[in-house]
Amino acid sequence: MNDSYLFSSLEKKVKEWAKDRGILDKATPLKQAVKTQEEVTELINAIIDNNREEIVDAIGDILVTIIIQAKMQNLEVENCLMSAYNVISKRKGKMINGMFVKEE
Repeated sequence: MNDSYLFSSLEKKVKEWAKDRGILDKATPLKQAVKTQEEVTELINAIIDNNREEIVDAIGDILVTIIIQAKMQNLEVENCLMSAYNVISKRKGKMINGMFVKEE
């Protein structure tokens, strides 16, 4: 099974799960964005604690919230990623204190 097929299959399952739980019908894009922010905070805490299991869980949860957000916005995650990559692939900058800072 190739990686693209696996991601598509899991993405479809996440969308079905969200539909079955009423998330797509009752949640709002703003509330979903807040949920993503909560999951990002969990990732930060897991990194601080150097807890690999929690890091894996948090990244997965972030992806779930992003897939649901994209569905709410009638967007495809793959298209959003392609759009972002098309911008960052041309971006120039430098590393400062362990973070890439883009040129203005």
